[in-house]
Amino acid sequence: MSDSSSTAPGGMSSTQWLVCIIAAIGFAFDIYELLMLPLIIKPAIAALSAPLVQQLIANGSSPAEAAALWSPGGEMYKEWARTLFFVPAIAGGVFGLLGGYLTDRFGRRRVLTFSILLYAFSAMAAGFATTLPQLLFFRCLVFIGVCVEFVAAVAWLAEIFTNPVQREKVLGYTQAFSSFGGLLVAAANILAAKVAMDLPAIYGEHEAWRYTLISGVIPALPLIMIRPFLPESPAWAAKKAAGKLRRPSLRELFSPELRLTTVVTTMMFAASYGIAFGAIQQLPQIIGAQKPGTPQEAGHVAILKHAKSAGKAAAETATAKDLPAPAVEKARRQAAGNASDAAVANVSFWQEIGGLTGRFLLALLAVRIVSRRNLLRIFQIPALFYVPLLFWWIGGALSNADSLTHIKIGIFVAGLLTVAQFSFWGNYIPLVFPVHLRGTGESFAANIGGRVIGTAAAWITITLSASDKPDPAKIAIIGACVAGAYALMGTILTRWLPEPQPEDPHA
Repeated sequence: MSDSSSTAPGGMSSTQWLVCIIAAIGFAFDIYELLMLPLIIKPAIAALSAPLVQQLIANGSSPAEAAALWSPGGEMYKEWARTLFFVPAIAGGVFGLLGGYLTDRFGRRRVLTFSILLYAFSAMAAGFATTLPQLLFFRCLVFIGVCVEFVAAVAWLAEIFTNPVQREKVLGYTQAFSSFGGLLVAAANILAAKVAMDLPAIYGEHEAWRYTLISGVIPALPLIMIRPFLPESPAWAAKKAAGKLRRPSLRELFSPELRLTTVVTTMMFAASYGIAFGAIQQLPQIIGAQKPGTPQEAGHVAILKHAKSAGKAAAETATAKDLPAPAVEKARRQAAGNASDAAVANVSFWQEIGGLTGRFLLALLAVRIVSRRNLLRIFQIPALFYVPLLFWWIGGALSNADSLTHIKIGIFVAGLLTVAQFSFWGNYIPLVFPVHLRGTGESFAANIGGRVIGTAAAWITITLSASDKPDPAKIAIIGACVAGAYALMGTILTRWLPEPQPEDPHA
């Protein structure tokens, strides 16, 4: 174990490199799984609600009324969009808190491994969902795995790398792989949209969103091979072996010594997530084309035209093959939907490039700026003004085909300022909770704060922007207001953010 716990600044052992690799894989696919929903929610609801639309028609509703109910902006669509965004976050927050407790009780390595396996295989199962409740169930399992993995991985890294400078670098750079996960899911969605028609049919369809979900099993593959070589946290193992590992307790988080730390980090973690989920993660819903050929068309005009063009080309090809009319319409619909998904994912790709840049910038600055408050404010204060103004502008730019390039640039900067804050919390929180309470404290701040209170911003934006007809401009403006409110809360609370005690961060 001495090999794995060595923290000489000059280099790292092979075991330490192995630890960093598996942690980076976990962080990357955390975000891969979380950012998958905004990309696939529209086509997934459309596909899984199709039998329900037919049932409404059979019960006497007109085709137009039934379709409008499940189209973006329709009552049932809004209900399920809110549910798919928020219920998994609640499940992840509650069970993630339990996972943090288990991390303190049974060790970082064991919980980390099982959490990655849970969300990887649940993500694959979600790709074969046949109903919306099934999709919801598997997304809940995905969130639970992701929420537990983050806490276990951060505690694990912080305790294996005890040299302060090396620890800051390791936490910063491994967390940067979270944004690689965002890039990967955007790329996977683009690839799935382009090759969907050549992949094996799932339930007789070639839908890109299913292949994107199934790709979430990838992180389980290297883990199965690497797992036997992973060391346990030396600090946790030493205390357990010596019989000095105190039992974790939620009540202790609110003791006089830790109350301020717990409350402030929880609410500020929520503020960072609220900016992302209140506005940035709504961008696919704002710019994405609806079903071409329906009265509910909305979104960015350039993406709409791209989807229509792809649908027309597919229909012409199917017609040339003398396929029956239903098959022609099916080919047109699938090609248009996949083209829309690919165009939206391309914009999301720029957001993730910005997030990756922000994470690396945070990692560089973390070892140069002593004050944690000042480090956070470098990203927090610009985000307070920039993100709301950007989305307010996007609300008025949807009808301008030339604005898509500017949206990509704008979302790059928004991703940089917001995602860097996520890395900040991974570096900061392990320094302010003791070893026996580290997983529990991190889990409370990350899961109750970030995953529940923070992701509630998505529910707020979707609810307040609801309208009889799809109104992406309204979503953008409401998102600007929601993100601004969360950002303001975080900026104000920074005044009371405790600075870590430098003399004994692992006490």
